[in-house]
Amino acid sequence: MKLFKLIALFMLAGFSAQAQKYELGEVTKEELEEKNHPTDPSAGAAILFSKGQTYMTYSEQGGFDLMTEVEVKIKIYTKEGYEWANKIIPYYSSDSNREKVDISKAATYNLVNGAVKKTKLKSEGEFDEQVDKFWKQKKIVMPDIKEGCIVEYKYTIRSPFIETFPDWAFQETIPVNHSEYLTMIPEYYMYNTNFRGFFMPKVTKTVASKSISITSKERTGNYVSKTTFSTDKIDYQEQHITYVLDKLPAMKEESFVNNVLNYTASLEHELTIVKYPNSPIKSYSTNWEDVVKTIYKYDDFGPELERTGYFDNDIDALLAGAASPAEKALTLFFYVKNRMNWNGYHGYSCNSGVKKAYNDKVGNVAEINLMLTAMLRYAGLDANPVLVSTRSNKIALYPNRTAFNYVIASVEIDGKMMLLDATSKSAMPNVLPPRAINWTGRLIRKDGTSQPIELTPQTNAKEVINISAQVDAEGKIKGKARDQYFDHNAYIFRETFGGLSKESCMEKLEQRYKGIEIGVYNITDDKSLTKPVIEDYDFTHNNISDIIGGKIYINPMLFFAQSENPFRQEKREYPIDFVYPHQDKYMINIMIPEGYVVESFPAPVNMAMEDGIGSFKYNIAVNKNQIQIGVLIDINNAVIPQDYYPTIKDFFQKMIDKENEKIVLKKA
Repeated sequence: MKLFKLIALFMLAGFSAQAQKYELGEVTKEELEEKNHPTDPSAGAAILFSKGQTYMTYSEQGGFDLMTEVEVKIKIYTKEGYEWANKIIPYYSSDSNREKVDISKAATYNLVNGAVKKTKLKSEGEFDEQVDKFWKQKKIVMPDIKEGCIVEYKYTIRSPFIETFPDWAFQETIPVNHSEYLTMIPEYYMYNTNFRGFFMPKVTKTVASKSISITSKERTGNYVSKTTFSTDKIDYQEQHITYVLDKLPAMKEESFVNNVLNYTASLEHELTIVKYPNSPIKSYSTNWEDVVKTIYKYDDFGPELERTGYFDNDIDALLAGAASPAEKALTLFFYVKNRMNWNGYHGYSCNSGVKKAYNDKVGNVAEINLMLTAMLRYAGLDANPVLVSTRSNKIALYPNRTAFNYVIASVEIDGKMMLLDATSKSAMPNVLPPRAINWTGRLIRKDGTSQPIELTPQTNAKEVINISAQVDAEGKIKGKARDQYFDHNAYIFRETFGGLSKESCMEKLEQRYKGIEIGVYNITDDKSLTKPVIEDYDFTHNNISDIIGGKIYINPMLFFAQSENPFRQEKREYPIDFVYPHQDKYMINIMIPEGYVVESFPAPVNMAMEDGIGSFKYNIAVNKNQIQIGVLIDINNAVIPQDYYPTIKDFFQKMIDKENEKIVLKKA
């Protein structure tokens, strides 16, 4: 009996070990019958496992290439999870260098009459698409997708860019049961590794012996040449590191999040040192000084800043009447902004070069803002480029060349730093496009020194709303509104409404404030960037007031009152990101109908969050047949740590409750 139990234990252990194997093609009836995810029943899909490995292969023609193999198995529970049956794989492709993507082992599994049915991906389900000049994407659309099915696929990326190691995301917006990533790196390369997110993987390290063979040829003989071949074998060590995470929850959508990838459990690599046999060590980036020196030496960065011959005559004439440094800086900024047109490409490297971009009046981010920096220096100003990682590109957490994908200009005048981005027609000094407002940038100087630069605005962008309204005995409200937008609020307005007709602007306003009907409508100073944008309109609204028992109930903030708290979760995983600090000011005057008096109205409130994060002031006064309401909302920090989430949530709820209290009118 004891022997039988012992054998049974060994068999169970064997089955358990087998169950822990994560292989494509192994789909069971039990997996297909599963109706909900065990830990997240609301999930539309779940990743049963994702496996990746990145290694290097050697060829005598091209040296080492990066090979990345990825295998994924996904369970689709509901129609909401169908999107996970498709996969998009971006890859670099230019005239000089390109990556290659190969899809294999792609199939869908369904349970049909109690049996597992496998449907392979056909050629018509695989597409190549051109994204822009340098990037393509491979897209697969899996066949026979139904609720309960399982999809799996494998793809391989071959890349000549050993300095650009692929990122690995353990976590997704759906649950992940198991994720593992293996790196196999020859001793010639050293990479920094960086973890993001709130989960740390289990790490296992081993070393393997590897070798490559190099064939050389030699010709001998004076009159009759003879070619002899010899093969040399080079041995080296390869470090294998495996990273494993299990039972990862889905990344939840939350309001006011910068980029969820900043907080996703993931792994990044940055090449720091290359040391080939019998060659000097080549350093890439071990600290910020190494990073900026490397970038500055790039042919499409530093040398482009030195070019002046293509613009000197134009700039000499342009600056003839400019006296002060500030006047010179503004003149050059507006000149470049008005002359140049951004082609939509990011990056801190020039593509065609600043001279061609200047002549063509079209360029990428680097060409436009490095051109501006060069002009500012030409004018004798203390100007330098600032490297930026856009909001869509995550935050640069450590000395890292590849984390940056954008560059702006900076100029220091009288001890104050001015940040300039000439890619946007609506931008102003220190009013950067939101895409470039991502915590801190890195100012780099020609001498190799650098410093962090705060990109977040330090002053509140204002919106001031004045309303003069009248209520009739049926509760219908009509009136006039004036909305003034300052700083970043003005920028957003100009970018959103700049090219639209008056009719389209009215439609958007009616969509923003449900129930209003716009009459006369005008926009002032939308083209004059030094002034606030002013929006004037007449309006009527039939659904703001309620008549109950002969009394009229009015929301004092009319259609501007918020109805829902954007912060609904019990706990917050990520910092609250408002992009920029802001102030909303409302001054509302309501005339009540003849024959009515105010029976009651909301009490005034003055509340502030801890540590000066923000405040809410609400005042109301009644003077005969007029009601005057003043509301001031300040959010003083663009980014607020998640530790303050209970404070923010409570603040917004109390503010919304107050905004929705009613004025009660009764007959005199």
